[in-house]
Amino acid sequence: MLIHRMAASFGRLQNHTLELKDGLNIIQAPNESGKSTWCAFLISMLYGINSRERDRSGFVADKNRYAPWSGLPMAGRIDCRWEDRDVTLMRATRRQAAPMGEFRAIYAGTGDLVPDLTGQTCGETLLGITREVFERSAFIRQAGLAITQDAGLERRIASLITSGQEDTSYTEAAATLKAQLNRRRHNKTGQLPQLEAQLSDARRQLEETRSLSEQLRQARRQEERLNRQEASLEQELSLHDRWEAQQKRQSLADAEDAAAQAGQKAEAIRCQLARERIPENDTISRLRGAIVNLETTRKSVDKARSQRDEAMKALLRAEAAANENPFTGQTAENAQREAGRQPPKQRTPLNLLILALIWLAGALVKFFYPAFLTAVQPPVFWAAWSCAALAAAGTMFFLARRKAAAWRAARRKRFGTDDQAEISALADTYVKLLEARDAAQAELNAKSATADALYNSLTSNEQGILLEVRRFAPTAYDIPTADALLRLCAQRRQELTRAEAAGREAALRRDLLRQQLPAETDADPAAAPIGSREEVQARLEQVRAALHDIRSAADRLAGQLHVLGDPAVLESSIQAMEAEQARLEGEFQSLRLALDTLDSANTALQSRFSPALGRRAAEIFSQLTEGRYSGVVLDRSLHVGAEPTGDSIYRDAALLSAGAADQLYLAVRLAICDLVLPAEKQVPVILDDALANFDDSRCAAALRYLKEAAKTRQILLFTCHSREADFFSGDGEVFIQQLTESPRQV
Repeated sequence: MLIHRMAASFGRLQNHTLELKDGLNIIQAPNESGKSTWCAFLISMLYGINSRERDRSGFVADKNRYAPWSGLPMAGRIDCRWEDRDVTLMRATRRQAAPMGEFRAIYAGTGDLVPDLTGQTCGETLLGITREVFERSAFIRQAGLAITQDAGLERRIASLITSGQEDTSYTEAAATLKAQLNRRRHNKTGQLPQLEAQLSDARRQLEETRSLSEQLRQARRQEERLNRQEASLEQELSLHDRWEAQQKRQSLADAEDAAAQAGQKAEAIRCQLARERIPENDTISRLRGAIVNLETTRKSVDKARSQRDEAMKALLRAEAAANENPFTGQTAENAQREAGRQPPKQRTPLNLLILALIWLAGALVKFFYPAFLTAVQPPVFWAAWSCAALAAAGTMFFLARRKAAAWRAARRKRFGTDDQAEISALADTYVKLLEARDAAQAELNAKSATADALYNSLTSNEQGILLEVRRFAPTAYDIPTADALLRLCAQRRQELTRAEAAGREAALRRDLLRQQLPAETDADPAAAPIGSREEVQARLEQVRAALHDIRSAADRLAGQLHVLGDPAVLESSIQAMEAEQARLEGEFQSLRLALDTLDSANTALQSRFSPALGRRAAEIFSQLTEGRYSGVVLDRSLHVGAEPTGDSIYRDAALLSAGAADQLYLAVRLAICDLVLPAEKQVPVILDDALANFDDSRCAAALRYLKEAAKTRQILLFTCHSREADFFSGDGEVFIQQLTESPRQV
């Protein structure tokens, strides 16, 4: 889809027009000049205005927010190109309650209606996505850069990585299943808990009906016998009361002395600990825990050093293996170059003879032939010349053979062979040994760094513990001494704790005895009663409990038997409820299995889509920040974090600056556009002051990216700054215009 022209009577726009071109369009205007209104107009033309939306606190419905200031009906027109044909979209207001409710779509130049294109389906037909998906992807506002989860966007994402259908949403399906689960069982509410409670009551009632009759018969026979036992036990218990009152007065006097002594002992220990500056239990526990942790760190140090020693041995073995090679001391390149060196070229005697003749002939002709012609006869000259040529050829052949033999002898002495293939194999082996030695060196460096770091940590922790311990124990100069002193301090603190606990127990016992001290009696018994008070009290309680049960049973059982009704009716009701319980339990298990399966499927879908979205967002974010960040991570709810280049820790978007956060959200939005929006529709991207918080450098990076992205889709960038227009000044590929009462091209 490509938008050519928009005309609007919408909000502050009074019959205003806006011309657009393919690629990147920059619309520059100051605040409150209609940029956001044009964006809202475009969405309203594509998807319409919700006439049912109402104003509420802090929110104004679009039908009221964008009502024309002139009082004229809300209307608009868009000229665009869709499926290689020019189309005109028109919306008008016929009824006040339905702003822009009248819709027409015609082919330009013919006036023919576009088939199957209505006001309800316009946006989805032209762009291939719903309004919710468009607003969360291609419509990017400064106040709405953050990505929010939506059922429409969720359906669109699911369609891209599954079957392509967009009629299902995990959120909606999960909500429906959870509602059905809660209807059957939610904590202690729902159909199943209610039915289980009813079933339990019915079973209990049936059992009670059978046992109540027998209980009623036994109650009358036991009541008289228990009354006689109760009177006898009460007399015996009164005797125990008088005797125990006498013993409690004596115990109270002893308890008061013990409480005073325990309090004095605890106070003495407390003062002594204060003089000796013994630390509190929290400090002792913390320091002893730190000492215990030192042992773990020490084991890690020993292990790291052992690994370092093994790495050193491996390096020595690698170096020894490399030194045993004939190429030792040379680089890999030099060894391969020397192994590839060819022996001196040998010539045959005939070739050497011809070469010597040619050389000697030239020399004679140039220097000696004129003189010989005058002094020597030609036959003698030619015989002498032939002998000289043969002698020269023999000399050259001998020297060449001697040089080649010397070269081969030198190779055998050094490499043990003069075979070129064997020497090349030795060179290849030497290169591999060098690589093994370098790898062993790198491993040794890494193990040494780890061992040094652990040792430094151990030393630092030991010094920190000793410094803190010496605040109250100046003689602690090593960890064993510090640990022993801390153990002693813990024992002293335990001694105080035991003394304080003993004091509290003694005081509590004294106070309890004071509360339990009975009133004075006229005459105390001279001797202790026979048998213990507990036995008498237990028998009396048993008798009273039995009496209470029997006396109340007669009054209760008759009424209960009447209320419970016929046992046959109860049994029939229980069977019906058990059948209903089995049916509801089966439905509940089926619904839970469906919800678990849906959760697993949604997790699998998200795990397939989020990495691709994260990688694409990371590429865009790296370009927007000029390489400052290299990674982006998104969880299942589209919560975003970024990884700085060279740092393996992801930073949440909330920890970034306002500008960096806007750049991160913009990168994710643009990545969603690349991955979610249908490529064949070429959905336009609208940015409403989305670069407002960018600094000049990152704004330039974003503009370069948008220009490149505009090669595949139309991009409308509304901005209140002039820097975007200045950046593309003189660039014929970018269409720049300023919004005034009549927009003009820059």
